[in-house]
Amino acid sequence: MTTSLHDQIRAAAPALRGRLLANQPLADLTWFRVGGPAEILFTPADEEDLALLLAALDPAVPVTVIGLGSNLIVRDGGVPGVVVRLGGKAFGGIDVDGDRLRVGTAVPDMRLAKAAAEAGLDGLAFFRGIPGSVGGALRMNAGAHGGETTDVLVEARGIDRGGALRVFSHAAMGFTYRHSAAPEDVIFTSALFRGRPGERAAIEAEMERVTAAREAAQPIRERTGGSTFKNPEGGKAWQLVDAAGCRGLTIGGAQVSEMHCNFLINRGGATAADIEGLGEEVRRRVREQSGVELHWEIKRIGVETTPA
Repeated sequence: MTTSLHDQIRAAAPALRGRLLANQPLADLTWFRVGGPAEILFTPADEEDLALLLAALDPAVPVTVIGLGSNLIVRDGGVPGVVVRLGGKAFGGIDVDGDRLRVGTAVPDMRLAKAAAEAGLDGLAFFRGIPGSVGGALRMNAGAHGGETTDVLVEARGIDRGGALRVFSHAAMGFTYRHSAAPEDVIFTSALFRGRPGERAAIEAEMERVTAAREAAQPIRERTGGSTFKNPEGGKAWQLVDAAGCRGLTIGGAQVSEMHCNFLINRGGATAADIEGLGEEVRRRVREQSGVELHWEIKRIGVETTPA
């Protein structure tokens, strides 16, 4: 009789205090509402608990991190190994000190923008237009409406695969467009941001402008994953998708949004394979029509299923 991964982890780290769940569904944790289960889903109690798990875990066991699930496709075959999802007070706090904000990585970007505005700190209003969490913003240098994470980050803190605490300066993050060069095995736990003094009313007005622009241009009330493809240098992904005749294109229950064709939507009943397959078909048509290779902005994790 083989020992389950759940039992192996419990035996290796009996002092774990967080939730450790086997064969846990992930679809409801994503905005697309698709995908298979996690072999193990772990929600650590705090940073020390996360470090304990990572230090005790067999290095051969894969570890995957998910946040709010807004920029994510979980494939239908599920995710092997351990899926880590941060939450609760330990990773959801915001502390303001002068022009700086220490923020847990489970904090939604929109809440970070609101906290900065309430503190009279300008420069972070663009986070109002990003439907993810701070952890994801660090990993992909998230940006919107003229601002990017790199513009306001001082440092980031996280735990590496061996369970060691790591602190990364702004320079060490190696930010480029929608990318960070920080080691892939690091799970970010908090970040330090710096704003600049501003008028709360003016900052809140800017946030309202960001909100209105987003609601007018994006299918935010649909089951979607946000921007699907990165903008190619000197161009706009949505324009290339439109020019390739993909607006409204469907595969199964998945559709290219007619409102904004760099968004894919689950019309109801879509599988992860439908959505990813639609994205790949869009990439193929754009490549044939314009010669441009679109690159996924949405993260795709897990095991693809084999068609019957």
